[in-house]
Amino acid sequence: MSGLGELDRPETPSSPGAWDERSRRSLTDAGGGDGGTDESRTDASRTDASRADASRTDESGSRGAGAAVSSRDRQSPTRARRSNADPVKALMHRHRDLCERAVDPLEIAAGLEAHGVTDRTAARFRHRDVFSLAEEMYARVPRDDDPAPRPTDPPAPRVRAAWLVLALLPGVLCAAAVAGLRLTDGRPRLVAAAVGALAVTLALRAALRRGPLSAATRTSGTWTCWLVGYALLGDGLLRTALAGGPDALPDGTADGEWPLTVAPVVALALSCAPAAVCAHLFAVRARRKLTSSRGLADFSASVRPLLLGAFALYMGVLTALLTLTGAVLDEPAAHPQALALGALLLLARLLTVHGHAHSATLVLTATAAAEGAALATLFAGRLPGCDYLAVPVEALAAVCGPAGVPTAACGLGALTLLVHASRRLTRASAHAHAHADAATERPG
Repeated sequence: MSGLGELDRPETPSSPGAWDERSRRSLTDAGGGDGGTDESRTDASRTDASRADASRTDESGSRGAGAAVSSRDRQSPTRARRSNADPVKALMHRHRDLCERAVDPLEIAAGLEAHGVTDRTAARFRHRDVFSLAEEMYARVPRDDDPAPRPTDPPAPRVRAAWLVLALLPGVLCAAAVAGLRLTDGRPRLVAAAVGALAVTLALRAALRRGPLSAATRTSGTWTCWLVGYALLGDGLLRTALAGGPDALPDGTADGEWPLTVAPVVALALSCAPAAVCAHLFAVRARRKLTSSRGLADFSASVRPLLLGAFALYMGVLTALLTLTGAVLDEPAAHPQALALGALLLLARLLTVHGHAHSATLVLTATAAAEGAALATLFAGRLPGCDYLAVPVEALAAVCGPAGVPTAACGLGALTLLVHASRRLTRASAHAHAHADAATERPG
């Protein structure tokens, strides 16, 4: 094996015999033409190898530096994309269904507000308000079959004869039913009362299914019927119960043992048409403010006076109707309890129409329960040892009369709904569906 190692050591070839001329010439050329020795040739080859290694090192370093620069160049767009991520695109992905089904940017703005997005939140998406953010989201939604561009401010729905006639119908039928009670006696009076009550109920149901008072959600009218029935029979029953009665059923007159109070009921039935007109005016003006407003706070501040104005207009008309019906029927107008009940029913219907039926139903239920509890405790106080149950109602009746119970119950309910409506009905989300319906409605 040592011999094999010696073969690797460079030395002068030693072989018997002289080289031929061709070999000598080749050796001279390899030595640089000066007849160099093997050591010089070896040093030269080592120098060349070192230079080659250095060249390869330089080339490798250059390629490494170029690769590093190229790698940085390839990474820089990714980093730029990550640093400049599109926040609106992420928001659109989160609310994809809202963006796809929206008919205009205003519906997206209302939906974002319903999900808690405010003008302050929109600033984080590089927009001045929710309306500007909604416009960009609507414009960036891909639509293959876009309809014709809609106007920014769609024409407001007009007062139509169909729902206006339906709104007038409950008052007309109620007045006819009262006339039937006044003109009949005995069994025909009972028949007239039953037929009149059924006709008014059906007419009121039809009026609430068409026009500005119609709601997308179906609600139960049980508590509304109870409140109207208490306005008709409750005060007379409470007055009779405080005196120890009643001993007989109501006979349909205002001066019987269990008297009826028909003037407030007729005024409330006649006020269905003014209520529909007020609801229509409020919806139309609110949609105009929704189009022209450039911020949620601006919209709320401009809509709140509209709500209070529509409410005040209805209350003024109801006051006039109560005075008129009281004078025509020669009965007390019962302004306090009738105005409180009218305010409660109007606010409850406005909240229901604009998508807040739960709160309206809850307050109506509580009000009806309070009136029922007042009557129940008054009769329960007649039981042995239960006199204390009737003390609150008797004290209230002693101060305010029998009208104090419905006035207090309906007044507190109406005040609660007024505060709630001033917060809910002044939001853009409360008018989103109404605006979409107006945008898609065809004139004529």
